[in-house]
Amino acid sequence: MDSFTRHIRWNILADSSWGFKSRRAEEQTDACYSVFFRYFKLLWCCQTDPGKTMILLTPSSGFFQRTKKLFLSEQATGVQIKEFIRKNAANALSMANMLMGMASILCSLNGHKHAACWLVLIGYLLDLADGAVARRLDACSALGAKLDDFADFTTFGIATSLLLRTHDLLDNILCMCYVLSVFVRLCFFSSGIPFMYRGLPCIYASAILACISLLTGGNPVILRIIAVVLILLMVNQGFYPHDRVLESQAWKKVVYAGGVVMVFCSSFPPACVYYLLWSVSYILFPTSLWSCKV
Repeated sequence: MDSFTRHIRWNILADSSWGFKSRRAEEQTDACYSVFFRYFKLLWCCQTDPGKTMILLTPSSGFFQRTKKLFLSEQATGVQIKEFIRKNAANALSMANMLMGMASILCSLNGHKHAACWLVLIGYLLDLADGAVARRLDACSALGAKLDDFADFTTFGIATSLLLRTHDLLDNILCMCYVLSVFVRLCFFSSGIPFMYRGLPCIYASAILACISLLTGGNPVILRIIAVVLILLMVNQGFYPHDRVLESQAWKKVVYAGGVVMVFCSSFPPACVYYLLWSVSYILFPTSLWSCKV
């Protein structure tokens, strides 16, 4: 008699009180049927859900059985972890973009404009990557789209507007106008045309402002002029192509890789010129250079 059969027999005896009390034949029969029904149900669950077999049918003793159960449990967990990573890799990039924006806000409020500008440019790279990763891993979702919009508003709206902030009232009004234009651009400017944006994407406007701030040392006059021009470009009715840098030609991927390298050269002043040329070229030659179909 194997251990499982002994286990069933012991439970039958315990549950029906055989050997402990003398009962009438009808009571013993009812108890027996009840116990057998319970074990039949248990065996049926094991057949319909094999994943529970190791837990429900394995004897309580035995090193091999416990090791096998642990291995199967870890294997299932590993698959779940991989699936979780696949579905949320792009969301992690969006959240990293948002963190860059919040860090940039703190730097601006504490007077560290140089660091604030470079944090915006890092957010620029992360924003270009999150959509590509989501499409590559087939992990596009409504949650991902919302996270991307929130991250864009934080980094390219609030954080970028603070680069314009001074003690002058007009500059503070300009900050609010810039944030409002980014909000309008993100909420209402869906073109309805595949592979096209309506209005200049705020990511490029932010990159230009950050680069100009770095190159001019935060000259307020130049920043005001550039900010007004960028606000008008963001709220106009012009069409701009989806660039999809990481899903297009090899030379665009090289441009992106160059941007990553420039992050590590942030102490070198001309490094931000790279981002400035990149962003300005998108405004001047949107279709001929940066269309995802080119």
